[in-house]
Amino acid sequence: MSRLRAVVAALTLGAPFVATAADVTRVASSFEDEDPFGMFIDVGLEHSQRRTKIVREALPTTTGQTRQYQGELWYRSYDTRLNLDVAFGIAQDVELSFGLPIVLLQDESWGFVAGTSPANSTITNNFVRNNCGGSGTPCSLTTPEALFNVPENGYLETFRGGVGNARFGFAWSVFNQRKDETKPTWVVGLDYEAPTAKLLNPSILTSKEERGAVGDRVHKYTVYTALSRQIGLAEPYFRMHYTIPVRGPGAWSNCDNRNVEPQNLGHPQNCGADGWNRRETGIQAPHVAGVMFGSEFQVLEQPTRKFKMDLRAISNYVSEGRYYNEMSGALRKLLATGDYLQIGGQFALTAQLSDFLSVRGSGMYLYNTDHALTDEKIGKDLDGNGTVDITGNPEELNPNFDYRTDFVSRRFHATESKDWRLDVSATLRF
Repeated sequence: MSRLRAVVAALTLGAPFVATAADVTRVASSFEDEDPFGMFIDVGLEHSQRRTKIVREALPTTTGQTRQYQGELWYRSYDTRLNLDVAFGIAQDVELSFGLPIVLLQDESWGFVAGTSPANSTITNNFVRNNCGGSGTPCSLTTPEALFNVPENGYLETFRGGVGNARFGFAWSVFNQRKDETKPTWVVGLDYEAPTAKLLNPSILTSKEERGAVGDRVHKYTVYTALSRQIGLAEPYFRMHYTIPVRGPGAWSNCDNRNVEPQNLGHPQNCGADGWNRRETGIQAPHVAGVMFGSEFQVLEQPTRKFKMDLRAISNYVSEGRYYNEMSGALRKLLATGDYLQIGGQFALTAQLSDFLSVRGSGMYLYNTDHALTDEKIGKDLDGNGTVDITGNPEELNPNFDYRTDFVSRRFHATESKDWRLDVSATLRF
């Protein structure tokens, strides 16, 4: 209680302090009067999970009813990685950084929700076939053909891992409260994620013995700015960011495996045709924009040791696109995904054990709003007559469109989707 009263008193009375940057505004600085070279080395172990309930559209059974949704699957993913990062000052309040994740495992599984089984699942009891007789049109079946097979009392699984994409960063502390207490610490920066990881092939399920790759072959540029200001024993902060994806050479297109069995493209004949090149049929990574605000609280301060608590709120917007989502591993292709919001928070504790070493642990939770997982457009107007004529002009049919999963009343959606992340890291400061 005495510590809590001290925190409150510092916040309300403005107790004296020695200004230091919050985690989100930390910048390595060199050529300082008392510190000619600054560098941080971070080594962290991160584990994240996603759990999503996958439902499927169904037409109303009675006139006037709204669209129905049938629960089908629980999706679970597990990602454990070792993060290696180094940041060094190239001038006063200017840093360059480099990071490399080692993905130890990236495992996915799909299992039926309660009340669903192979006997009543629309996944198993599929009576539609794509591209019947090579005509590019669907047909009805008398005997069902499963979209994919899920064990009744088990899981469909796939396994991946390997070296992830390298990250390069630049950050500049425009203002630094440590040098001028009349101003907050203000940082602007640019992070570049290079497509260095081996290409993920979604068309095959992989095993624990031969894990698949994790790369998407997409360049990602993240611009951000962050502000923090220490007030007594608290240091509130704010950060916003925007990520721009740029498709790189060799990125995956669903047409790369157009002859996969069973067929998962509605009209593979159009792959590579006019209007349907690799850019049109390949990955279209989402844009991501987000804001974060919170505060660090100094709960213990000694000459060489400090203990900080960090509470933050997080919100991200993920745009629509075609990329690897919760159904991609099961349907074996990149999927047109709707946009959604992520809302949540994070709690962290940092122990600075000496001037050179600190340890940080954190837990994060995010809720993902409901969104479509299979929402490919049926085609596009190539002859300029104002309509998409898939029968009179079959060249206008999108090769990626799947009548079984992208047609209205057959689409899959993500609901009750949640992310958790736990990580622990150690920082060496020089």
